[in-house]
Parts: sequence; C-alpha cells; structure tokens
Amino acid sequence: MMKRRALHLLRNIGIVAHIDAGKTTLTERILYFTGKSHKIGETHQGNSQMDTLKPEIEKGITISAAATQTEWQVNGQTHRINIIDTPGHVDFTIEVERSLRVLDGMVMLFDAVAGVEPQSETVWRQSQRYAVPAIAYVNKMDRPGSDFFTVIQQMKDQLGANAWPIQLPIIKDNAFVGVVDLLSREALVWSKETGQAQSTAIPAELLESVEFHRNALLEELASTDEALLDRYLDQSNSIREEEWQASLRSAVVQRSMVPVLAGAAYKNIAVQPLLDAIGLYLPSPLDTPSTEGLDPGNQQSIERAVDPEAPFAGLVFKVILDEQNRRLSFFRIYSGRLAAGDSILNVRTGKKERISQLYQMHANKRTELQEAFAGDIVASLSLKQTRTGDTIADMKAPILLESLYVPKPVMGVAIEVVKTAQLDKLGLALARLAEEDPTFKVAHNQETGQTIIQGMGELHLEIVLDKLQHDFGVAVNIGQPQVSYFERLQETGRQWGRLKKQSGGPGLFAEMDVELGPADPAFLADPSNGRLQFIDKVVGGNIPKSLIPFVEKGFRTAMESGPLAGHPLESLKVTLWDGKTHSKDSKPLAFELCAQNTYREMARDLAPQLLEPLMQVEVQTPEPYLGTVIGDLNRRRGLIKGQRLEHGRIVVHAEVPLVEMFGYVSHLRSSTAGRGTFNMQLRGYTAVNKLATHQA
Repeated sequence: MMKRRALHLLRNIGIVAHIDAGKTTLTERILYFTGKSHKIGETHQGNSQMDTLKPEIEKGITISAAATQTEWQVNGQTHRINIIDTPGHVDFTIEVERSLRVLDGMVMLFDAVAGVEPQSETVWRQSQRYAVPAIAYVNKMDRPGSDFFTVIQQMKDQLGANAWPIQLPIIKDNAFVGVVDLLSREALVWSKETGQAQSTAIPAELLESVEFHRNALLEELASTDEALLDRYLDQSNSIREEEWQASLRSAVVQRSMVPVLAGAAYKNIAVQPLLDAIGLYLPSPLDTPSTEGLDPGNQQSIERAVDPEAPFAGLVFKVILDEQNRRLSFFRIYSGRLAAGDSILNVRTGKKERISQLYQMHANKRTELQEAFAGDIVASLSLKQTRTGDTIADMKAPILLESLYVPKPVMGVAIEVVKTAQLDKLGLALARLAEEDPTFKVAHNQETGQTIIQGMGELHLEIVLDKLQHDFGVAVNIGQPQVSYFERLQETGRQWGRLKKQSGGPGLFAEMDVELGPADPAFLADPSNGRLQFIDKVVGGNIPKSLIPFVEKGFRTAMESGPLAGHPLESLKVTLWDGKTHSKDSKPLAFELCAQNTYREMARDLAPQLLEPLMQVEVQTPEPYLGTVIGDLNRRRGLIKGQRLEHGRIVVHAEVPLVEMFGYVSHLRSSTAGRGTFNMQLRGYTAVNKLATHQA
C-alpha cells in the first residue's frame, strides 16, 4: 500500500532538456543516492533502469517518458519525489508535452558546454504553456570548455528566464570538484572514490566572487519580497537562511525566478544539492490549491480542491501497451482518493469503468497498490476505453479537466503488408499504436489505396515500424517518406450559398450568406482553439440555432481538403451572416452539405497557397568541411541564418524545408568523414516556392 504523507512533502517533477544533456544519467544518480537502487545504470552500457525499451537500449536515447519515485530527507523531513524522465529528441516531444501537463515542477538540464540548444527552447516553451515552475541544473561541468555563467546568460537571452545562480562551481587544477552554496556559504567537495561530499573552507580565490553573487541574489530576493526588503536594507544579517530559502521558494513557485545549480552527474558530483533544491524550492500539489475544470452538464467553470477528501478527479496523460500488449494508463490524481475496486466515470465517453487494480510505476516495473490519493501519479490496466487527455472522475461529481496540446505530424510514409493475410492484423496494430501516441496518425489514400502513417520525423516513424514488426509481428513494405503539407487561403470572400434538391417528396433545402478567409492571428495564437474560427452573426432566427452546429460541422469537414492539392487547410475563418430555410426540407444534413458545397465553390478563388514544414536545423562540423556543409544546405533550399565557433567546431544555423532533409544524416556523415552532427526541430510552415511545387 502507498504510504500517505503530508501533501506539502510531495514533489511531482520532470527532468527535461535537449537530447544528450544527461537526463537519464542524472535520474540514475538520483535513484542511487536516494537509496532507490543499489547500482548505477548507464545509457551507453545499455543497463539504465529508466530506458527499458529495445530501441532505447540500442540507440542509447530516451524514447518514452518513464516514471519512478523515491524519497529524500531535507531539513529532517522526508520528501516523496515522483520523477518523470523525458526524451530530449524532437521526434518524441509529445512525451515532454504530456508529462509537463501533469507535473508541479521541473528540473531543466543544460549541457555546460553546449548551453541552451534548440530543443531546450522547445521544452521551455512547453513548460510555459502549462506554467510549470523550474530550477535549472548545468550538467557536465567536468567537460573541457564548460562555462557556468555563459549558460546562465543564454537562459536569460534566449529563453527570457530570470535565471540566478544559487551555487558557484569550485574548479581545482582545471577540474570541477564541488560547489559553494550562496545562501549558506557552505563549500562542498566530492570524493572521486565514494561520490560523497565533504564540507570545506571556501577557496580563497572564490571568496570575493561568492560575496558578489550572494549579495546580488539577496537583493533580487528582497526586491520581490516586501516583508524582507526593509529588514534587508536595515541589516541583512538579521535574516536567517531559512527565511531566504522560503523567499526563493515563493519566487520559484510564482515563476518569477529560476535558480541555477551546477553539477556533473556522470562523475557523481553535486547531485545531492540538487535533491535538496527539489525539496526546498519546487512546489508541492498544495501550491496550486485548486484544480479548474468544466461541469460537463452545463460547461460552467468549477473548481476541485487538492484534498484527499474531495470527490475524485484525475487526468490520463499517457496510454501505452505493456509487454503483453495490454493498455496501461498513467494518470495524475488531482483530488480525492481512488481504491482498487472503485468505479469511475470517463467524462469524455460518459461511460463507467471499474478500477480493478492500481500500480505505482518504477520504469517498466509495477508495484500494486490498494489506494492512491490526491497528488499521486499512478497507473492501471483497468481503463479499457480511455485515451490520452481523458478526464476520469467520481461518478456523482463529474468534472472535465483541460486536456493537452498535441502537435501536428510533419511527415509520413506509405506502408503495405507483405502478406495480404495480415491486413486485419495491421489495422488493429495501427489503431493500438495511435491510441498510445497522439502524434502518430494513420490515413488512407483513396486514390492509390495506400495506408499512410504520419509522425514527427524519421526516427519517430522508424520506432513505429520497429514496433509493428517486433511487438505485433506485422511485416510491411515501406514507401518513400512523404511530407505533411497544408494549404492556406490568403484572401477573404463572401458569397450566398444554396442547396436545393426538391423533386417531389422529401427534399433538401438550405441557403446561407457566409464569409470565408484565413483565421485571425489572435485566434491561432491559442493552440486550444483549433484551426476553425466559426462566428455566428445570424439574427432574427433566419437559420434556427439548432441548425448552426451543422453549418460549422460542414465547414470543419470541408477544410480537411484544400482546393490546390487536397491537403488540409492551415486555418479557416467562417462568418455566418444570414440564411434561409424551408419549413420541411431544411434538415441538418442540408445545411451540412450546403456548407461543404459553398466552401468548394469559394476556396479556389481565395488565393490558395501550398505550405510545407520548415525545419530549424543546427549542424556542427569541423572547420575544413564548412564549405561542403553550407553548399549542401543551399542545394537543399536552405537559408543560412548564421554560424558560430564552439570549442573548435563550427555550428551552422539554417532553415530548411523538411522534404529536403530526408536521408541527411547519412549524407552528412559521408561528407564530413563521420565527424558532422546535426539536430532539427519544426520552425513552422512556409509557402512552397514554384521550383518545389512539383514535390507536393
């Protein structure tokens, strides 16, 4: 049974960063130093406790977010820490997205040499979407070229974070050996043999720097805390360390400051102070006193207290298939309690489900629970009808919680079964994989009869195809990669649309005065709005209110096929001004079909434009190959945005259409003698130029 602890001692945190910053390495050290594990696993050795999938072990990267929990004493109080170790590769950004949706705080990792990298910016934007407080950990301080203060400045400049060091690194004989805590003035040096810290005097060469940065930190804290400001201006020595810690915690919870720590997880240096900071500064579930949602009956806003005695409410943030292909649903409990045997309501489907078992997760291992409480992150095999983003709630007190943002797929490949007898098996497997991963989509091309699978990149689809073969036993042939294009209307137009099918007996009649064009930028700025901006301006009941939703439905369906090449519209704004009805023949279907026909008639005259995904690409290469790399990017329709020298290597920044990046990794390796590396992420969508139109 799960131990119940005071909620103020619970921490639900994620560890997030750019790929290869050391997230899993840090998580392994946390588990070791907290006593959760007795041996440190390593990603490069394939024995990490958190990376358990076959592709994760083979590639040495995290693909699926893994949950675990441990305990750590801070100031004599035992804190329970639920940890989610997330992927850093852009192809698996949904794993970060859904993790951040249910977490109270996060540890943002940075490579002390590379600093703020492209995926660091993506993860930071995701955390801002869900208002997740953060502390930062500058990892790999043991590497040559590490620069603690440069990383902090990059956090300020590139992320807009109010980042402040709360430690200074101790460098001895050009090696990172420990840290000085700025609030306590305690210096700690780690033993290479034991991985344990010893308190020592602050090195003489650091004394001046410690006092300078300590005073700057205290001034910043005092300026945000009126209770401390007068006392600080009077005599700062009268303020106890615990008061400064409380002030810093308040600033972190309010997201007005990001404290920055230094460490080298792989060398087991300065992991324990990070654990202390998690307990001291990151929020508990009680720091968000209530959870907001909607009453599914009347769509009114309601709140649910973060209290074990309140009615149960939880959010399913992840659904995966376990080793036996059973649906394992992960969910965060926001209020109330849940016991094995309880019945709950899936608010989306309106159906009852019974929780026959509850589990606490440690990567791919499960511990059965009898009961779980508000603030807990648990899993169950019992939820047969749930999808990612579903709310589960008390049968008698339903609430609909905010779901999560799901990015659109950017590329796809055509697949077909090797053996026709496996066609049904393929359909079942694809449906199960789509349930597990919201960014994975399946489409059927009516013209060619092909099945198209879509995802976030080549690696994402490679993993999906690997699962098809090894987990479901379905062998497929793979076609050429395809890009997910969009279309955009550049102009706005207004027209009177008419549908009349009346030839005696039951008929169809609908008329509508509509204006079509691109959605407003302010509307698109909120991802939760979707792509259709529908405005009802009908007055006088010329179109009954009961028929308006079917007009909207018709346009929503129609915009999935653009006038140029049948690609979905990026956005559509529909303003319904007026209309006419017939007493007998104006059925819902009539207005739905009229909307679709009117769209098809108007869209081709509103300056449609084809859009393709544009990638932000960063290539690292030794200087002798720079000309080759830039020339190749130019041939790929790339726009070079800049370059910089970083530790003997040139980093080239460019924007390149995704369609031109297929197979780039092997080409880059061959053209740079295996020494070039690159990463990319979606920058947005851009108009396809005339030279590239044939590829669409």
